[in-house]
Amino acid sequence: MHDRRNQAMKRFIIERDVPGASDLTQADLAELSRQSNNAMASLDVPYRWINSYVTGDKIYCVHEADDEDAVREHARRSGIPANTVSVIVNEIGPYTSCLTKRETPS
Repeated sequence: MHDRRNQAMKRFIIERDVPGASDLTQADLAELSRQSNNAMASLDVPYRWINSYVTGDKIYCVHEADDEDAVREHARRSGIPANTVSVIVNEIGPYTSCLTKRETPS
């Protein structure tokens, strides 16, 4: 048996085409959440939903999984499209500029 305890899952950003996403009600969003949670529970692999962002006609989700196949299987089981799936390779934010010493010209 393969020990996964020390292996970090990859983090993915998922672009989902959901026409009228920004017009979905709280009840609609709750149903999508239930569908996603049920799909996660049915997977036989480690899987974690971090969060999602709703925009005009799209929902962007951040999930953790071992590979893209698991993300696409989650989408299939949930009935929620995963139009684009990309591995997040790095993160940047307001404090990123403080991480290294600024180089100044001589």
